[in-house]
Amino acid sequence: MPPPCSLLCRLATLLCVWALCQAQLDTKLPPGTPIIQLRLAGDKHKHYEGRVEVYYNGEWGTVCDDDFSIHAANVVCRELGFVEAVSWSPSSKYGKGEGRIWLDNVHCSGLERTLAQCESNGFGVSDCKHSEDVGVVCSQRRIAGFKFISTLTNNVESLNVQVEDVRIRAISSQRKRVPMTEGYLEVKDGGKWRQICDLEWTEMNSRVICGMYGFPGEKRYNTKVYKLLSKRRKKNYWGFGVNCTGNEASLHGCKLGHKVELRGNATCEKGLPVVVNCVPGRAFAPSHAQGFSKAYRVEQPLVRLRGGANIGEGRVEVLKNGEWGTVCDDSWNLEAATVVCRELGFGSAKEALAGGKLGQGMGPVHMNEVKCSGFEKSLTECYFNRDALGCSHEEDAAVRCNVPAMGFQNRLRLSGGRNPFEGRVEVLAEKNGSLVWGTVCSDSWGTIEATVVCRQLGLGFANNAFQETWYWPGDVSADDVVMSGVRCSGTEMTLAQCLHHGKHLDCPRGGGRFAAGVSCSETAPDLVLNAQVVEHTTYLEDRPMYILQCANEEHCLSSSAAAATSSSYRRLLRFSSQIHNNGLTDFRPRAAHNSWIWHECHRHYHSMEVFTHYDLLSLNGTKVAEGHKASFCLEDTQCEEGIEKRYECANFGQQGITVGCWDTYRHDIDCQWIDVTDVVPGDYIFQVVINPNFEVAESDYTNNVMKCRCRYDGHRIWMYNCYIGGSVSSESEESSFSGLVNNQLGHR
Repeated sequence: MPPPCSLLCRLATLLCVWALCQAQLDTKLPPGTPIIQLRLAGDKHKHYEGRVEVYYNGEWGTVCDDDFSIHAANVVCRELGFVEAVSWSPSSKYGKGEGRIWLDNVHCSGLERTLAQCESNGFGVSDCKHSEDVGVVCSQRRIAGFKFISTLTNNVESLNVQVEDVRIRAISSQRKRVPMTEGYLEVKDGGKWRQICDLEWTEMNSRVICGMYGFPGEKRYNTKVYKLLSKRRKKNYWGFGVNCTGNEASLHGCKLGHKVELRGNATCEKGLPVVVNCVPGRAFAPSHAQGFSKAYRVEQPLVRLRGGANIGEGRVEVLKNGEWGTVCDDSWNLEAATVVCRELGFGSAKEALAGGKLGQGMGPVHMNEVKCSGFEKSLTECYFNRDALGCSHEEDAAVRCNVPAMGFQNRLRLSGGRNPFEGRVEVLAEKNGSLVWGTVCSDSWGTIEATVVCRQLGLGFANNAFQETWYWPGDVSADDVVMSGVRCSGTEMTLAQCLHHGKHLDCPRGGGRFAAGVSCSETAPDLVLNAQVVEHTTYLEDRPMYILQCANEEHCLSSSAAAATSSSYRRLLRFSSQIHNNGLTDFRPRAAHNSWIWHECHRHYHSMEVFTHYDLLSLNGTKVAEGHKASFCLEDTQCEEGIEKRYECANFGQQGITVGCWDTYRHDIDCQWIDVTDVVPGDYIFQVVINPNFEVAESDYTNNVMKCRCRYDGHRIWMYNCYIGGSVSSESEESSFSGLVNNQLGHR
């Protein structure tokens, strides 16, 4: 054992080393290091990416991509308060900058504290053009305890605010309100929550804060209440003001205001701590802890979101001349995405997505090269190029918006699953005056109900709905049924908003092993019928009964065919259908390969007993003739360029439709018709519904319905004005999906 002196000497040595390291960390930059400031600018989709811009000698400029590397990107990101860089992009990916190109041929080791320490040609020495401006993508993770060091004078308006966290802290009388819309604004700096002095606070600052928390606007608050509270509370102010322009997606994009002199209780003597009061969108009307009573249905006359897994996200679609179309992603950025989000009653945009990331739309591309200031009331007020030449649906723009914290996940959970995306559904409900966890009765439980559960938990789309969950051992104390008779329309944000029995439960099978369950997925298929193909291939055929025996066995003829003689004829309305998968996952039959049903007559397997419904309706919606098609062969007939076929029915092969492919049912295939033998001449509506029983989960069911106007004179038939459900502005057509769901509810 070494003598005590030796231990003391070692301890002293360690302390000296620690002090030396600490001194090195705390020292200023080496003398002569240029004083610069960085920011991320340009056509960026997220706040942690953008064109690298440098403030030097009183002027903002860019950095050339020559010799730039991931090491230089790491230096940039750390200087901005992010943990590291994810990637960097040459050739002005985020748009061309303006002014000087300050740095060229930048060489960094990755250990530099500032980009100014890296080797380069020198400030302002460059042979580059702005088409070579470099950009970076930083990690979303912030450096713990990172504090922005103001190296420039405070009158420079482009200093980034870098704080650890931001929150709205409600006063006691507001804490039970959902969502929380009003309270003190506090920033976390150095591990402590601090208030901001309101002497330089503006409405634009409040607008940005409210947008971050999922609210489209801000309003004034009752100052008397907060003045009284301010006198009683001990305050701990932050050392800076904030200067936002109002179109920033988050506080990280705002600038530092003037430095606040911290003088204990005398700080901000002529002001008060900042309070924000946000205005929620109509779908998020404030209520008390019970949540809210109305189902989610955003009224959106000009803009809507489609194909998103969660609330506040989706492909952007715009209404023009009575027809819905998409937006091309050229120049699509956070400013434009934020206009969409606020227009629809959400907050600012978290992400502006490009490249059809949330699925491809159908129909026209209405807008291209959209440029917004961020203050427009509607996306249609922004500048855009009406010429979408060269834009395809592979470039459909999408958004993810900030939405208010509603606490939905706190009242629902999945239990017993192999992963967080599956399990028995358990609900927090009131029983005998206390809140307890219990199960949901699986009677009438289906894909639509599962979709609402997955949405409420933020787990994406429904993959499957289960009526037995004995293989998922949930919490034994939660076996009792607390919710029964659940029937959803699919638009609800929570399971509690769906129709259900309330306190009077009725569940003959009980809970436990028969409780409802779900599995969720971040992606889903999306089937869409090509309406033009139907319109262009329709014709009548008179076909003798003796060659329709197999079709009759599969119930593809009208009921009067049962009494028809073999020498009689049936009049068939024939057409081709081309069904595209525009989603993000392959469409697969729900039934396992070994459970498909063999049909001896046609000598083929049915992977789905009913894949489509074909109906002829009167103008008031009454069904006058019907047909159906079992999916005896779901396969990739053709695919977009660059996509390989994966499914083929030959030799008992796997069935399905690959993303980017389509399955064509030719007009000459059995059951590809409606039997109109008993239909009298007149005007009708022809309707096709894909996946009518919601047997397979999809990202969007509204586009599963196609309707055409139809005229029959007894000898000939005309099909015209065909359109996909939800593709036109008529209220009656927008309700096609709701009507379809209600019909399904009535038959459960």
